[in-house]
Amino acid sequence: MKTILNALLFCLIMVPATLLAQSTITGTVTDKANAMPLPGVNVIIKGTSRGTSTDFDGNFTLEVSEGETIVVSYLGYTTQEIVYNGGSTLDVALVEDAAQLDEVVLIGYGSTTKQDATGAVEKVGDEEFNRGAIVAPQQLIAGKAAGVRITSGGGAAGEGGEIRIRGGASLNAVNDPLIVIDGLPIDQRGGAQGSRNALNAINPADIEDFVVLKDASATAIYGSRASNGVILITTKKGSANQPLQLEYGLQASTRRITNTVDVLNANQYRALAEANGVDPSSFGNANTDWQDEIFTTGIGAIHNITASKGYENFNFRVNFNHVSQEGPLLGDLYERNGFNTSFVHRFLDNDLKLTLVARGIQDEYSYADAGAIGSAVRFDPTQSVRDEDGNFTQLGAALAPANPLFTLENTNDRQTIKRAIANFNIDYRFWFLRDLKFNLNAGIDYAENDGYRFAPANPNNPDAFPFRGFSSGLNRNTSLDFYLNYKTNVESINTTLDITAGHAFQEFYIRSDIDQSNGPVLTVDTDINRNALESYFARASFDIADKYLISASFRRDGSSRFSEDNRWGSFPGLSLGWKLTNESFMENSFFSNLKLRAGWGVTGQQEFNQNYGYLGLYTPARNDAAFIQVGNTFIPTLRPEGYDENIKWEETTQYNVALDFGFFNNRLTGTIDAYYRETEDLISRVPPAAGSNLTDILFTNVGEVTSRGLELSLNGVIAQKENFEWNTNFNVTFQEQEITKLSLTDDPNFFLPSPSGGIAGGVGNFIQIFRPGYDPSTFFVFRQVYDNDGNPIEGAYVDVNGDNQITEDDRQAYKKATPDAFIGFTNNFRYKNLDLNFTFRGSFGNYVYNNVASANGNVNAIIGQAGYLANAHSDVLNTGFANVNLFSDAYIQRADFVRLDNISLGYTIPFSKVKLRASLTATNLFVITEYDGLDPEIGNGIENNFYPRTRDVVLGLNFTF
Repeated sequence: MKTILNALLFCLIMVPATLLAQSTITGTVTDKANAMPLPGVNVIIKGTSRGTSTDFDGNFTLEVSEGETIVVSYLGYTTQEIVYNGGSTLDVALVEDAAQLDEVVLIGYGSTTKQDATGAVEKVGDEEFNRGAIVAPQQLIAGKAAGVRITSGGGAAGEGGEIRIRGGASLNAVNDPLIVIDGLPIDQRGGAQGSRNALNAINPADIEDFVVLKDASATAIYGSRASNGVILITTKKGSANQPLQLEYGLQASTRRITNTVDVLNANQYRALAEANGVDPSSFGNANTDWQDEIFTTGIGAIHNITASKGYENFNFRVNFNHVSQEGPLLGDLYERNGFNTSFVHRFLDNDLKLTLVARGIQDEYSYADAGAIGSAVRFDPTQSVRDEDGNFTQLGAALAPANPLFTLENTNDRQTIKRAIANFNIDYRFWFLRDLKFNLNAGIDYAENDGYRFAPANPNNPDAFPFRGFSSGLNRNTSLDFYLNYKTNVESINTTLDITAGHAFQEFYIRSDIDQSNGPVLTVDTDINRNALESYFARASFDIADKYLISASFRRDGSSRFSEDNRWGSFPGLSLGWKLTNESFMENSFFSNLKLRAGWGVTGQQEFNQNYGYLGLYTPARNDAAFIQVGNTFIPTLRPEGYDENIKWEETTQYNVALDFGFFNNRLTGTIDAYYRETEDLISRVPPAAGSNLTDILFTNVGEVTSRGLELSLNGVIAQKENFEWNTNFNVTFQEQEITKLSLTDDPNFFLPSPSGGIAGGVGNFIQIFRPGYDPSTFFVFRQVYDNDGNPIEGAYVDVNGDNQITEDDRQAYKKATPDAFIGFTNNFRYKNLDLNFTFRGSFGNYVYNNVASANGNVNAIIGQAGYLANAHSDVLNTGFANVNLFSDAYIQRADFVRLDNISLGYTIPFSKVKLRASLTATNLFVITEYDGLDPEIGNGIENNFYPRTRDVVLGLNFTF
């Protein structure tokens, strides 16, 4: 006991003495090659959590005792350990580590380096992301990667965006890429019901990088879901030996639409209506811009609170994210609260690594009724918002639209989504064979939604009923995959061998419940969908003499969406690479990097709008479709569904050839990629022969599509000085796509022209067509005839077939919605602590059909309504059309554009304990285009009731402690 007391007393004496013995040192960390300061370098006392990091100028301050070891580490440089032997200053020059500088890139079920990648793989990191109050993660990389086109769905709160990699490979099946988040593939049809964007569950500030797999040799290992490309998202997880770091970020924003539909103002409206026989007493006394009334300035705020710390064997990162974003349409609101965590623990001298990533998210939507936009476009501009009694002005006719402000104020449409995404990874290196690793990944994406919608009865119609509806649902996506990886260097043949083989299983379960009433009619529906995928995969890669690269992969997929005869599909891939700069004959070349690569692969598609398309199913009919049995008992009926028992995979074969190059010690780098792609057994909706099935539209395998493209990407480090840096990226993509077959038979003279692209202005009208020899987004129109002054002659079209009458046979395939080319252009500048970044996007060769003008740009739009007057599109002043001419090619307009998509100005203030970065960002600042409609960037090429995009101005403050 006495010994213990003496030991405790000794410790009490020594601890203060030890603390008093500590010294405060200052120093600077620089790059040994050019003496430039390095910011963010970790400077830590070995074996402790005491440490700091260098500021923007590479300076640090640290308390240290004699004999302690100072560890200086920085990504891309060799770590230095220095034993402190006294002194007040310590300057460190770090040496580049060539192995670390060879950037690691994720690929399917593994990783490689940029110099060893043989497929079309592109990485976009955090430092390259678009800035601002970004809610939808896909907007981070808009304009950043060749071959990747991202089109936002509009300006609604929480709105997402359409992602197309190399244009998509399908017709009616899903054209979205497979997205894998920290190893968990999410459901391609969306992860949660009721959400405007499946990716909103991922906090953009939590994302480390995107890796885009574009060609089949890179994506074939994902097999049945990879025809439209794969995007791998990696979230931030902190790092080992990192001192505690706290961050708080705020982005406060305002949002305002940049354009409205061009309709007649009150004076134009009165003049045109009177000229066509309308009694002036029918007009009101106001001059109301209804679109101006329904749109407002939306306010938004994004808060991020993050804590991260790293020990020698353990690191964690915890983030809380709150988003509140108003849409410009009155009452439109999106809110998100998300808790994002990651934990990494290493055991057994780093041979065993356990990683847990878990996030819980609650999304709240308050949907404004987007139908109010169409009502505002059509509402009489001579009427006031409210009448003399203070009530909303209505038009009084049963079929008239309700006052749009009445609709927005009285509609209550809310949705709550609770979602949990978790992923657990085990990575283990075997003790008996150090080159062999085992990796297991288990994940779940679970979402529940509850919604309520109330829409008032149309006050113009005394017989109308209000709408009430409740909705709830569940989405569950569970995944388990594991693989073995063996990587070794076989010195006898000077070859690095990398072999992977594994198994994957994934199941999707979706349940939706809808309980709704419209007056006395009550409808209760429950829908359950379930499907699963089981897969076996393997890949072997060879790096021979650090010059010649060979990679081959194979996946065998089974899907419950197909019958046993068609359930399994095989998806091989092969790619080759030649590192020309490592050849002796290139030693004195001006190239710092030159690699030729080529690839081939087969991928699949099994995502279409039916889970059981091969089965003969019976579904319950509507509640009012029943018959009365004896005793007045209502017996519900069953309805047979159409099916094709022989439906099978879509199958896409893709060829790719590319050249990667670098000059001036890789200050200028780039890639030229060319591809050719064929999709066979297209899954599409077609009309079966009369009486041959139980439906008039059937999902079946019906045709083929080919596409080809050329992608060029250039990256330049134009200036890299102590006080000034300038980096730039330019990418351009040329593409074309063509349907080559659309038939249920092998007869080349027989095809099934399938209408697509539904439009307003009538019932069952379509403006696009699927037809062999044309792009899938091609318009199908009459060719307009013009007079000598260039004015369109109403109802006069070109008699294409020469039969002296205008019939459906005279409609022609004409122009298309997909662009011939699109570009992205980014520049990043830094002068001392000031930084400026901006991104332009452009699209060329795409056309838009202005459905608002075609449906409403005529006199009949004003005077031809049932008991009321409505407004018209101002195009009537150009054409003078009396009636609707939906299928005139006059409404198809070229929609080339260049958009300043994102610009951000920031300033970093490094205080002694806190680093503050303040920024001002603007998005969608201006658009250069000749298109005279609302917006030239419409995903499907049809402008109709489009929710206008906004211009956002964002003030950002980011504190790092």
